Parts: sequence; structure tokens; C-alpha cells
Amino acid sequence: MEMSQNHRRTSRTSFLFAFIAAWLFLTISSDEDYYKLLGISKEAGTREIRQAFKKLALTMHPDKNPNDATAHEKFLKINRAYEVLKDEDLRKKYDKYGEKGLQDEQQGGRYESWNYYRYDFGIYDEDAEITTLDRGDFDAAVNSGEVWFVNFYFPRCSHCHDLAPTWREFAKEMDGVIRIGAVNCGDNGMLCRSKGINSYPSLYVFRAGMVRKYYGDRTKSSLTTFAMQFVKSKVTELWQGNVFSEIDRAFAERIGWLINFCTDTGGETSSKDGLVNVGWMDCSKQADLCDSFEITTSTTAVFPPGSSLAQKGSVLFIQSLDTKEIYAQVLQHLPDLEILTKSSFEVRLQINCVYLFAQVGKVDCITDSELCASLYIQKPCVAVFKGVGIHDFEIHHGKDVLYNVAAFAKESVNAHVTTLRPENFPSHEKEPWLVDFFAPWCPPCRALLPELRKASIQLFGQLKFGTLDCTVHETLCNMHNIHAYPTTVIFNKSSIHEYEGHHSADGILEFIEDLVNPVVVTLTPESFQELVKRRKSSETWMVDFYAPWCGPCQALLPEWRRMARMLSGIVNVGTVDCQKHHSFCQGEDVRAYPEIRLFPQNSNRREQYQSYNGWHRDAFSLKAWALSSLPRASVDLSPEDFKRKVLGGKDHWVLDFYAPWCGPCQQFAPEFEVLARMMKGTVRAGKVDCQAHHQTCQSAGIKAYPSVRFYPHLGTTRRDQGGEHINSRDATVIADILRQRLQQLALQGKSSKPKVSYNRSLMLTKAAFIKMTVKAILK
Repeated sequence: MEMSQNHRRTSRTSFLFAFIAAWLFLTISSDEDYYKLLGISKEAGTREIRQAFKKLALTMHPDKNPNDATAHEKFLKINRAYEVLKDEDLRKKYDKYGEKGLQDEQQGGRYESWNYYRYDFGIYDEDAEITTLDRGDFDAAVNSGEVWFVNFYFPRCSHCHDLAPTWREFAKEMDGVIRIGAVNCGDNGMLCRSKGINSYPSLYVFRAGMVRKYYGDRTKSSLTTFAMQFVKSKVTELWQGNVFSEIDRAFAERIGWLINFCTDTGGETSSKDGLVNVGWMDCSKQADLCDSFEITTSTTAVFPPGSSLAQKGSVLFIQSLDTKEIYAQVLQHLPDLEILTKSSFEVRLQINCVYLFAQVGKVDCITDSELCASLYIQKPCVAVFKGVGIHDFEIHHGKDVLYNVAAFAKESVNAHVTTLRPENFPSHEKEPWLVDFFAPWCPPCRALLPELRKASIQLFGQLKFGTLDCTVHETLCNMHNIHAYPTTVIFNKSSIHEYEGHHSADGILEFIEDLVNPVVVTLTPESFQELVKRRKSSETWMVDFYAPWCGPCQALLPEWRRMARMLSGIVNVGTVDCQKHHSFCQGEDVRAYPEIRLFPQNSNRREQYQSYNGWHRDAFSLKAWALSSLPRASVDLSPEDFKRKVLGGKDHWVLDFYAPWCGPCQQFAPEFEVLARMMKGTVRAGKVDCQAHHQTCQSAGIKAYPSVRFYPHLGTTRRDQGGEHINSRDATVIADILRQRLQQLALQGKSSKPKVSYNRSLMLTKAAFIKMTVKAILK
């Protein structure tokens, strides 16, 4: 009895503490400037935000200020600022709507101990040889053509911390040979999920579309051996029979030579692809040839295009054996870029379809100020000119590092994004345009630009893409009421649609699909009575009562549309504009915005509803809440059910093998229910609890949770216990795979089971569909 009373007192105390913490959190969520709180500019990237917060955390943490009664409240403020600004979507909401746009977001209410921020937070932020990548520049890095070895880690992962000293030493060893990167999956969860990262640390090598995971020992020597197999270099042995023809051929292509002359054995030269050709000459065997080059001792020489020994100073002799120093001197001795004038620039553009890839040049904007002014170029930049003429070009706004510029150039050549100016802004165009209003200093803007290039390829011929720099064209942006960046708008003749959604190519494609085939019903008082109040007994409705002027309402809209797509065919989704239908909303007792209500199926009282009171208003949380009100479409299976119904039955089955304690399993559960409803009547859906039925899962070969397996009925009495593995947690993708597999079975009849594997090309099905249906936007 004493234990029970103590437990109740502890519970009351815990509840009181939670209430006070929540009250304090809501109190400190004021309109203070988050950027000023962290002491950063609006241009700050994820790494700078993390470094600024860590510096403050180490001095302001309550653990370090035990005698300061306000320390907890002060720390909540900076923690809230950090949690919002590090998240790309929350940062956009904050920049656009301020604190009002985040009233439903509760980030920053909890924090870690001082030791965590000192030892576990931002493991590689201070290491010069390791590039910290985030979602904004990851693709640019790994698609640049260079070899990248990337460590995906989580701050709380002990194995990640064990690896850190070795990874730092390995990075120093590889500096100048390959690129070493790190991704903090605590801050970049979306990026890590999109790359299939489900354990830490995960080590991957990337090079121009090639991806290889590392499974070996986490020692420096093993990591080096694995990495070096991806370093491809060409060092040509030069001798009397080929030296002059090789040099002449390279000079004709305006490429120089880096030659290592070896007067004894053991000489070694590394290759840097693309800058110069690299060769070596054995002077012990080619003595006369080396004498003609006036070589008396081992040395390395740089021969720029057109150079010769007769031209004094044109050949650079390097005495150093250090590869970094050689590389630096080669860069300094390369011929300068061709300087273009207004007339020569236009002539070259008429000749070359893509100037940057055909040739590389530079324009002096002081000398040719008229040319730069006509292009609205106000500071040094890199631009890709594509097509014939001067008007179709795109300016680089990413990091001024080689891998980012190279990736931009490759992407821009294949993409269809144009830099807009007043002269070519689509004010009265017949074709639909997507225009991105942005500011170069804005990190979410820079992260969106490569996604626009991807989307422009998918929608080529259906939708034109352009970008407008609002720091240059402020008047034009003001004309379109642009007050936050990025703001993306679709202009379709007289119709204007502002994009609200995730900064990704997929998000843009989904938004276009919504314009063509809306999934959210706009309800009036009359249609609300007809569709919601007098709904069929089998129907469920979710309705968002909102006001256009309400910041949280605007922040909810993209999540609401996304949720509607997820629940399409399962739950009907609608919205009511309470500014337009004020009296109606008052009559429905709507007192705050947004008000989210669910009107359930099989209800005797059709006006009965449930109000959403959850902390989070993201699509996944709303979907999970909606599905919890529906009767389950999947069934739980015992070991006996598994043997009798799945292995020995005559139905097709798709199974979710899970563990109750597994976080990803809990996140996947509502998605599996969506799948069960999508496949109802075709494939039965079941769940196996691997904690309760460990032997069954072990016999099925389950090694990770959740695991999705398909058990088709092949006409035999028994089936393989392992089934067919499906490597996806997306209901739509899994349903596509199952339908294709069923189609195979229908064509093959009673044949033996062919192997099946999930192919990521299936993900293109949706994009291809959108590309076809978006033609309707032209009408």
C-alpha cells in the first residue's frame, strides 16, 4: 500500500513538472528573433547554426549555471531557436509567418545534459578535412564526379563515437586523394531516410551515380584499401616512340602535361584527372631523351599548352615530392581563362550550344560593364549559357567550391531552368510557368534550386521553369507580393497558384498533380451538409476549418494535402474557409483556427465528430490519427495462423514482421493499414509480432524490423517460409509491386515462383503519370 501511495505521489509530481515545463515552453515561444538569439545571419547554413548553438549551449546550460533561476528559461529559448532553424521546413515557416506559423510545433521543449553538447554534439563540425554535408548540397557533392566516402552518423550512437578518431585520421590520410564527408542524421533525418540509412554508422562510397556500402573492419588501413579501389588515375609512360605525339595531341586540345622524370627507380606520380595529362619518364632507360629535356636529376615539370624549353619560363620545374604542393603549383601555372568581350561573347554563344561545357571563359565586368548590366550580374558568379544566344542561362548560387560548381554545371546543362529578368519574366505567357522567387543568401532557397532542376527534366514540354533573384529584382518581387523566400508560384494564364510543400522535386510533382486532380474537397455550407452530415455509413470525413489570414492554417495546408493523398480512397478530406463562411463556422461552434475534425463511419449520429488535439500537425501524425478511428484492415497472426493460413492457405498474403519496441515499426504501422485497405479483396494483410513469436520470425529469416514479405498462392499446398522480400515502407510502392507480381502470376499460371526484388525504377511510375496528366494544366 505504501508503494502504491508513493507511486501516485510520484505520478502527480511528474505530471505537475510536465505541466510547468509545457507552460514555460509556451511562455517563451514569443516573437523573439531566432537568428539574433543564436548570433547568426539569415545566410547561416546547418553547420554554422549547429556551431553557434553549441557555443551558447556550453556556457548557458543550466548544468553550468546552477545558481541562476532563469537559466532553464534562457536555455529553452536558444534550444527552440536551434530546433526550428536547423529544420528546413520549419525554418521556411518561421521566415514566412514568424512564431505564429509554428504554434503547433513543439520543438525545443526538451534538451540534453551539458556533457551531451560537449562530447556528442556535431562530431565532425570542427574537422577541416571532413566536409559536413546536408540535404542542400549532398547531391551536388556525390554527383560531381569526384570520389566521396561518406559517414552517416547519429550523435547518440556509441559506435559512431568509437569510429570518430579513426575517421579523422583516415580523412587526413586521404586528403587530396578523395573527398571525405559526414552526414549528421540527427539533423538530416529526411536525407538519411531517402538514402535508405537505417543503422549507424553507415559508410558509403559515391562516384557519379555509383554507390557502394562498406562492410569491412573499421580500421584506417581497411578503409584506405577499400577507398583506393575507386580512385581511377591514368599515368602514361613516355619514351622516344610516343612522347612528342602525346604532347602534340594534348596541346592541340589545350591540355598541358605534368611529367615526372625519374633518374633512379622508385619515382611515383599521382594523377589529377582533367587539369593536365600526367606521365612519367624513366631516365635510366631514356637517357638521351632526358638530356634533350635538360634533365640532370629527378624532377617534375609542368608543360602548359604551347610551351617549350626554348621559351624561357614557360615550363615550370617542381622540386617537391609532396602531392599537395605539386597540385597547388600546377593550378598556379595553368593558363588563365580566356577573357571575353561583349562581341566575342556573343559570337561564341552563336557557335556553342552550351558555352560552359564547350569552353570556359570569363568576363571582366569592370571593362564590359554594359554586358554584365544587361544580364543583371552585380557580383562575381559562374553562369551556364545554354541554347543559342545570350538570354538562356542559369547562375550558380551554391557553395563556391569545385564539387558544387561542377555538379551545378552538369545539372544545368541537362535541366530546363532559366534565370529570369524583367525582359523575360512570364507576365503574359500562354504556356504555364513555375517561377521561384528567391534570395541567394537564403539556405532553403539554395537547397531548392537543384530540386527545381530535377523537376524541370520530369516536366519538360509541359511546364517552364524560371528563377528570379529578389535581391536584384526587388521591384518585380514586390509587384507579386513576395515577402518570404523561397516563394514558388505557378503562373497559368490568369490563374496563379502558390506552392506550399516540401523543398523537393517529388513535392513539386505532387503539387502539380493536386492542381490537375485535387484530393482535397473545398466545402461550402451546402456541400458540407450533403457530403459530410448526410454521408454514407461506410464513409469517413476529415475537415479542416481555417481562415486564410491564419499563419498556422497556412503552414498546415501542404501537410493537409499530403495527408489527403496518403488517405485517398480511404478517408474523404475537405476544407472550409471560415472567413468566407463565417456564420456557418460559428453555427458549427468553430472557435479557433485551424480546427480539425473527423466525422467517423458507422455513426448513428451523423453530426458526431472527434477534434484533433495532437501536438503535431504533420501529414504522418494526422494520417495515423485518422486511421486509428477506422476498423483495422489487417489481422494479427499467431504461429498456428501463419502455418495454416499463410503457408498452407489459398490466399495471397502480405505480412508485416515487427517488434512492439521498434520505433520504425510504429511509424510503419499506419502505412501498412493503408496498404491493407488498398489491397483488400486481392491480397490479405497480416502482422506477426516477432517479440511474442520469435521462433516463427527466425524460421522466416527475419533479421530486421519492420520486414515486409509477400506470400503468393502458387497452387501448391505449402509455401516458402521466407516469402518474397519487399524493400519499401511506402504503401503505394508496395501496392504497385504486389499488383505487378499478381499480373506475372496471372500470365504464368501455376508456375514455380520466380525471384522478385524491389526495383527503385518503380518510383518513376508516379512521376511519369504526373508528367502525362499535367498536360491538363494547359487547358
